[in-house]
Amino acid sequence: MPEYKVIVKPGSSQEKILETAPGELTVYLRAKPHDGEANDALVKLLSKHFKVGKTSIKISRGAHSHVKIIQF
Repeated sequence: MPEYKVIVKPGSSQEKILETAPGELTVYLRAKPHDGEANDALVKLLSKHFKVGKTSIKISRGAHSHVKIIQF
């Protein structure tokens, strides 16, 4: 199961994913970190990027932090 360290930048003007190092991503999201909106947007964007289902992506650590560990 691949694992990535993800640094989330919510409230950005655009949505994009940058690979900053092997196993590390910086993700820019339009969604604000309110009521889980940013986490939902993160899962949706990552599922498109990695071409997997949204239910396959799991935030294993950092659900309430800018730095998260995701697995899929």
